[in-house]
Amino acid sequence: MEKALLPLTVTGNPRPFNQQLPEPPDPRCALEPQDNPELAPALVCALCCCFGIIYCCFGYRCFKAVMFLSGLLSGALVIFLLCHKEQVLETQLSLEVSAGIALGIGLLCGLVTMLVRSVGLFLTGLLLGLTLGTGALLATEPIYQPPSAWVPAGGLVGLALLGALLTLRWPRHFTILGTALLGAAVLVACADYFLEGLALGNRLGQRLQALPASPPLCWYSWVLLGTWPALGALGALAQWKLMSEERGGHANAVVLSHQRRHLQLLRIHSQEAKWHRTASGVGMCEGSYRHQLPPSARSPADSLAPSYLQSLRDRQLGPSTLATAPNTILDLDSDCGSTVPLATPPGSTQT
Repeated sequence: MEKALLPLTVTGNPRPFNQQLPEPPDPRCALEPQDNPELAPALVCALCCCFGIIYCCFGYRCFKAVMFLSGLLSGALVIFLLCHKEQVLETQLSLEVSAGIALGIGLLCGLVTMLVRSVGLFLTGLLLGLTLGTGALLATEPIYQPPSAWVPAGGLVGLALLGALLTLRWPRHFTILGTALLGAAVLVACADYFLEGLALGNRLGQRLQALPASPPLCWYSWVLLGTWPALGALGALAQWKLMSEERGGHANAVVLSHQRRHLQLLRIHSQEAKWHRTASGVGMCEGSYRHQLPPSARSPADSLAPSYLQSLRDRQLGPSTLATAPNTILDLDSDCGSTVPLATPPGSTQT
């Protein structure tokens, strides 16, 4: 007996008949890094990676260098956009001329931010507020769509001014936080260029212009965006660790300098004491020899020595010399003569 055949059904959606098959992957979210990136943008991204590492890990320790780089890059970028996109003196400047003008003004801005500390701190606070604002714009994409471009622009300006004021009030803490977050953002932007061709940057531009809703970001874009605060936290911890070690080394150096200064003062005091003892020993001739020895160490010859020497002087000078020098006064209590031995021959003249 032949089996009954089921009727053949033709449908345009075979999915209900193949429920066991997985969903096909979205070809738009396939992670395909760039095979042959252009040389100039790749070199710029590599240089920005180096700057990002310096900012993230050594921002506060290399304060002057970071302030110079912030002023240079910020001033050059703003001036380049103004010169290249807008007409200057009713003429459209070429790319090379715009780059030269931007580099010159950027160098001037870098010198100002490096030499004037308050200007450098203000710029660091501005960059901190702008970095936080851009991160918030990208993170709130699934839940909030700005009605106009003025909303994200006003939010960025407000956060920038708030960050600048807080950095001027507490420079150490907010400089560490600002440089760490800015360096982490630069590293994430470079990774975004090499992995997905600046997809996060393009989405940020759309959010700033308040364009209609676009397709959602892919999973790896969210992974890159999530690494930004993690890298910022690690950079801030690294800077804080380096700062604490530097402060500890400085404290040890201060203690050693105080100890050396104390030793030098002790040496100076000991030398002064020796000098005073030597000076008092030399001036003993003006006093009495009896003061140099304790009473138990004196002998009867100590009291006879001055009179004996006086008699020797009288014999040598004679009566005529005494008559011509009536004003000569001899101190019989002088102890300087006591240093002359008693066995001095009469022919010698010792004073």
